[in-house]
Amino acid sequence: MPQLTPKMAGVVDRMARARQPPYYTLSPAEAKAAYEKGAGVLEVPKPELARIEDFTMPARDGHPLPARLYAPSNETLPVLLFFHGGGFTVGSIATHDTLCRVLSRKSGCAVVSLDYRLAPEHKFPTASNDAWDALQFVAKEAAGLGLDGSRLALGGDSAGGTLAAACAIFARDAGLPVALQMLFYPGTTAHQDTPSHRRLAQGPLLDELLITWFFSQYLNTPADRDDWRFAPLNAEDVEGVAPAWIGLAECDPVVDEGIAYADKLRAAGVPVALEIYRGVIHEFVKMGRAIPEALQAQADAARALKEALQP
Repeated sequence: MPQLTPKMAGVVDRMARARQPPYYTLSPAEAKAAYEKGAGVLEVPKPELARIEDFTMPARDGHPLPARLYAPSNETLPVLLFFHGGGFTVGSIATHDTLCRVLSRKSGCAVVSLDYRLAPEHKFPTASNDAWDALQFVAKEAAGLGLDGSRLALGGDSAGGTLAAACAIFARDAGLPVALQMLFYPGTTAHQDTPSHRRLAQGPLLDELLITWFFSQYLNTPADRDDWRFAPLNAEDVEGVAPAWIGLAECDPVVDEGIAYADKLRAAGVPVALEIYRGVIHEFVKMGRAIPEALQAQADAARALKEALQP
């Protein structure tokens, strides 16, 4: 296993001493509550912003999808549509509130964070459908939200990165211009069979048992794993999708599939900036109070956003 940084090792040690029950030993509702409770513990203080507004967007079946808009000013700004992580089962606007505030503040862009529907109540492909419906809504209704819909980016962490990657493919097929796909340690492969999955099957934090539990909540059948909306590496063609910024954690089971997706995009002629943050684990980007690499990743992603979305 790669060596953790001293500060990352300290965080992992404190997590172990806290003796919180693993999510896979809980009911989905209990896991959701536990993730909500612990999500902000290692976050930086919440930045203040000029605009923070809650609203809803309609899904294709009419379900109102909650969303939150963040903006550092009242100007008409370009926008990042952000999808939170959590294995399609846990997570929310609230759990990623600080990260979205930071990205908005540092990039100078607006951020719209989506509460897509979660498993097990809503199985595959509901999350993917909700994400694509939200992107189409933001693009079409941007002016009404005080946003510049002609300058649009996608982003997400972990399962949210999967959704952003899938939406970039949907957008390419629909002729909807996207300036950037910003992917923090996205899931991209159909099966947990890469060397990093085997090497880091025992974690820390994200381990084989938890990944399998998350996906058992979300997927209907094993065949769903091979669908590119769940595993973007299975997409037949990614030529012409949005340029990508991909930020990975070295000590993370999904690091190899993130590298593989970067390679797939590059092979198709898509511009890719790939950053691998050494000695840190999955979800490190939300640990800015304790891990300097989180602050670096936030700054790197925000800079990529600013450069992609500038007029």
